[in-house]
Amino acid sequence: MSITRRSALALAAATGLGLCAQVGAQQAREIKIGYALAQNSHFGAGALAWADAVEKSTNNAFKFKHFASSALGGERELIEGLTLGTVEAVVVSNGAVSNFVPDAGVMDVPFLFRDTAHARAVLDGKIGEDLLAKFRARGLIALAWGEQGFRHLSNNKRAVVKPADAQGLKIRVTENQTHITAFRQLGMSPTPMSWPEVIGALQQGTIDGQENPVSVFTSAKLWQVQKYLSLTSHVYAPMVLIVSPSVWSGLNDAQKKAFADGARAGSLASRKFVDDIEKSAVEEIKSHGVQVTTSVDQAAFRAALAPAYKQFATKFGQKTLDAIAAVK
Repeated sequence: MSITRRSALALAAATGLGLCAQVGAQQAREIKIGYALAQNSHFGAGALAWADAVEKSTNNAFKFKHFASSALGGERELIEGLTLGTVEAVVVSNGAVSNFVPDAGVMDVPFLFRDTAHARAVLDGKIGEDLLAKFRARGLIALAWGEQGFRHLSNNKRAVVKPADAQGLKIRVTENQTHITAFRQLGMSPTPMSWPEVIGALQQGTIDGQENPVSVFTSAKLWQVQKYLSLTSHVYAPMVLIVSPSVWSGLNDAQKKAFADGARAGSLASRKFVDDIEKSAVEEIKSHGVQVTTSVDQAAFRAALAPAYKQFATKFGQKTLDAIAAVK
């Protein structure tokens, strides 16, 4: 064979390999994944771990494209986008999804969980699995519970130790009726607001404060717009990893397993992020001049919420509340 002939064959082979690589790349299905906070947050940790696990286990049949920091809209818009086909996967707070799956709102009942271990045991057990299954009736494929941590109250008016200190405060809350009911019962003025609007509203004084886990406080650098933080631990805040029905229906069994297993990896990554940041977050927040109150009278808050608990028992069922309390 002549050198020219060999060169031509080599060139053809190289071209063929290049074309195959291009075809392989084109076959990777893009998955647009959206979430409210930056990639260096617990939302981002969950999303990145989920994406990485799916891409690796499917030999890069899928490629996740991240839209962090509410780039595709607030959480309500993200959830609606799953059904509209404008987004394929989301990591969103439970406060947002309870508008679509009301039963999930039980997780937002104040002081429902004894501690983080109790909350995780509930979410990883039958109660959590049954709640995830209820998303399907609303056209949402919820695959795993992630974590934000316990929510705490911050504001620009005063330190909050007991319920009387909170009265009159105008506090941003998620569009969540359970939160709204509880805060009204405590004498606050709960103001539902999409997360992208919160920083501006705090800067302008439209609202006095907000309530979120310290993981959110630090990732959003809320010390720039808040003076007081009270470690109320009033609500445990899970988040949910959800994929669109259009994506799910196009997956084979092995791919569905990859997405489900990946979501679980995302769940664990978000928990690790929260565990790690809560070891240092309070000191970091203090270092930025925020007055942090650790001695909150939780018993007084629970007593003040007694009328609201009756409403929650009617809404979610006392049997459900008792079942959650009974989990060890």
